[in-house]
Amino acid sequence: MTETTSEVKSDELTAAIVKGIQDKKGEHIIQMDLRKVDGTVTDYFIICEANSSTQIGAIKDSIEKVVREALNEKPWHVEGTSNLEWVLLDYVNVVAHIFNREKRGFFNLEELWADAEIKEIKEEH
Repeated sequence: MTETTSEVKSDELTAAIVKGIQDKKGEHIIQMDLRKVDGTVTDYFIICEANSSTQIGAIKDSIEKVVREALNEKPWHVEGTSNLEWVLLDYVNVVAHIFNREKRGFFNLEELWADAEIKEIKEEH
C-alpha cells in the first residue's frame, strides 16, 4: 500500500513542526493521530507546552520558519498571538498547539480527543 500525497504531506509537516518546537526547547510534545476519529477535520494535532509567553512566541516563530524553509508552507490560520497563553497554528492537515502549562491542563485536549492515537515525542537533549 502506498501513502497518499496527503499522508506524506502530513508526516512531513509533523516532522517540521516537531523540529521547530524542539529548536526552542518546547516540552511534553505529543502527536495525536486523528485520522481514525470520526468528525475530525485534520490529520494530526501536535501539542507542546512552554514555560513563558516569550517562549510560546519563540516556538511559534520557530515552527513557522522551519515549515517555511523545509516545505515552503505557511499556516492557513494562526490564533492566540495577542495573549500568548495558547497559540494555534493551523496547517490544515496538521494543527500545532503551543500551551502554557496552566492552559494545557485546563483545556486537556488529550482527554477531549481521547479516541486519538497518542505518541509522545522524546525530548532532544
